[in-house]
Amino acid sequence: MTTLLIRLAGPMQAWGAASRFARRDTRQEPTKSGVIGLLAAAQGRRRSDPIEDLAQLSFGVRVDQPGRLLRDFQVAVRPTDGQSMPLSYRYYLADAVFLAAVTGPQGVIDGLADALLRPTFPLYLGRRSCPPSRPLYIDTVDLSVSDALSDAPWEASQWYRRRQPKTLSLRAVLDAAESAGGDLVRDHPVSFDPERRLYGWRSVVEQWVPIDNPAGTGGHDVMAALGGA
Repeated sequence: MTTLLIRLAGPMQAWGAASRFARRDTRQEPTKSGVIGLLAAAQGRRRSDPIEDLAQLSFGVRVDQPGRLLRDFQVAVRPTDGQSMPLSYRYYLADAVFLAAVTGPQGVIDGLADALLRPTFPLYLGRRSCPPSRPLYIDTVDLSVSDALSDAPWEASQWYRRRQPKTLSLRAVLDAAESAGGDLVRDHPVSFDPERRLYGWRSVVEQWVPIDNPAGTGGHDVMAALGGA
């Protein structure tokens, strides 16, 4: 199996998995449905096109730079009668950097890599107002999702590295093996069709990736002290 490594970095990102009505939340890390949607757009698929083949790929994401939560609000006026619509709140992750890994047959992964390098549609990080600030494609490797997330270089910005300790552990969230249990999240993409948008449940587990940080300022890693590393 081959794994595609994707860099998700930008001024703002938003990866909602439970957004409803006037509140549009974001998870602390990119969702599988969001990254699959990004790959489908790179390939030129329409929202009404099937995505079962992409949804079956194994997925994981590593939090290289968590960023900070940003809240915005929007007001709108109905054009037909000028009536104000309810105030809506939208949440974003500012200055975050993530490493996503997608694993599948080599031919499929190679095709996705080509699509990222030459996307058909504009690509964004969860919402159209969130363009990437760095190239998305990193590499393809012959490793599992777990091993790829453990071995890949740290993608955090230099200013962020200088504020961290000499050693730290990065949180990763990945698809759970059938026998591994895990937490359930409603993040398995079934259809992106605006008239029938549908998501199923997927089971996820966490792992912690130890990182050496020569640019760090010393100190200690709390997760390492708790045994997370």
